[in-house]
Amino acid sequence: MTTAFVALGSNLAGAWETPQAQINAALAALDNLAFSRLRRVSSFYSTPAWGDDGAGIEQPRYVNAVAEMQTDLAADALLCALQAIENAQGRERDLKRPNGPRTLDLDLLIYGRIRLNTIELTCPHPRMHERTFVLQPLLEIAPDVQIPGLGKAETYFAALPPSDIFKLDFPHGIYQP
Repeated sequence: MTTAFVALGSNLAGAWETPQAQINAALAALDNLAFSRLRRVSSFYSTPAWGDDGAGIEQPRYVNAVAEMQTDLAADALLCALQAIENAQGRERDLKRPNGPRTLDLDLLIYGRIRLNTIELTCPHPRMHERTFVLQPLLEIAPDVQIPGLGKAETYFAALPPSDIFKLDFPHGIYQP
């Protein structure tokens, strides 16, 4: 089995009551994914949106997390499964608003030790080392993780400027595989 890390994010409620519920529903779907096993899940973090929504409108904050999986799916098959989960939860892709709000965003961050660069998939995620909202939850569950081709994630996290990110505390806890 291959170890894969998936970033989860939501800032719209969609079919579920809250972005937190969107993330929990996505984690349940990941846990039920064929030929795969959900291993660990980070805490949920509240993070600012990156810029406006592409239409000049300020966005609500995101809820972000990272999950570690073991999978027998090939990287492209895992990506297709992630996109199917997004679509099932009401994800709409607007190419004119690439940083717009979303019900669910699932990004394949790392897939084993491989490096891929195809039309459909770049792995490791090409900007993960620049994003606090990815690295902080990733390092929570995998403090020694290496980003293929770049090195220790911890090194990149330490170099990032301070960010308005904080861990959320939910009375019902977070999804536990």
